[in-house]
Amino acid sequence: MKFEIKKFNELSSDELYEILKLRSEVFVVEQQCIYEDCDGKDQKSYHLFSKEDNEIIFYLRILEKDVSYDEVSIGRVLVSKKHRGKGLAKQMMIEAIGFIENILNEKEVRISAQKYLLKFYSNLKFVKVSDVYLEDDIPHIEMLYKSL
Repeated sequence: MKFEIKKFNELSSDELYEILKLRSEVFVVEQQCIYEDCDGKDQKSYHLFSKEDNEIIFYLRILEKDVSYDEVSIGRVLVSKKHRGKGLAKQMMIEAIGFIENILNEKEVRISAQKYLLKFYSNLKFVKVSDVYLEDDIPHIEMLYKSL
């Protein structure tokens, strides 16, 4: 599996289009959530993804410190519908955490996780640090990862 990590200005127009298309398919259409996806944070993020047959199959963005939180954060985590159930989300998160620790030299990562994914993120050593709250009418929970 080949992971690509690019800053916003390094993405090709085709890659950016595929990323936005996939985010829309998952978060807007599949989860029936109307929200503003183009939030001005992509330009201050690293974009981690993998392609298969020139199609992006999974994606997340790594936001620099002070963009969403005091800490580096991870967001827009998704796997395309036809590639789920293969452990790709876990592989992607491990790759993202490694990048944050080894390249960005950061030791903490904060996320706003959908509540139903609490166990998934807990298994990656994220710890619950907030009560459940609604974000775009979906129950979320803030979680924090601290490297040893």
